[in-house]
Amino acid sequence: MAIEWFKSDAPVAQLLFAHGAGAGKDSEFMQQMAQLLMVQGINVGLFNFEYMDKALLLGRNQPPQRADKLIAYFKQIYAKLDNNLPIFIGGKSMGGRMASLLACEQTVKGVIAFGYPFHPPKKKDTLRTAHFSELLAPLFIVQGERDIFGERAFVSELPLLGPVTIAWIDDGDHSLVPRKRSGFTQAQNWQHSAKLAADFMKKVTHD
Repeated sequence: MAIEWFKSDAPVAQLLFAHGAGAGKDSEFMQQMAQLLMVQGINVGLFNFEYMDKALLLGRNQPPQRADKLIAYFKQIYAKLDNNLPIFIGGKSMGGRMASLLACEQTVKGVIAFGYPFHPPKKKDTLRTAHFSELLAPLFIVQGERDIFGERAFVSELPLLGPVTIAWIDDGDHSLVPRKRSGFTQAQNWQHSAKLAADFMKKVTHD
């Protein structure tokens, strides 16, 4: 249950940040986003779910565990945190979804989800938003406009109940990466995403 910390020189909040289904805490997105948030004054703690550590040990992919198992493990990691700073939880894709589910039973300052999986690809009738009305803290979603798990044109029409805010990233895919022809870059989109998330945490902390 090791947590890898990225600690700011002058932190105003801390984020326990969970990875997506197919890539662990050492992925480019997780490592770079943690660095970018740290620069914005957020202490970021990364961890691997049990199935991801098993995959690394065996040298082959492992399927994610059931949601209840993931949430139970997330809760154990959460219990290791000190409350010397306001606590936010969040994640990339599946990790963000698990954080939002945990926030329906665990008191936190807020939830950050990068690339929320509103539905499986090409299965827009299978929504993963029913629990939003049960959230005990505000949920801030940073979503790419082209995300196949929830593109802007579709999600913008959804009646999202609960304390949910969505910030759209120009031409971003599921990892917030734009196409070259868009005129935007991955670095720009990730930097902007980190600032949006950090600004949200600072606002919630000071409210």
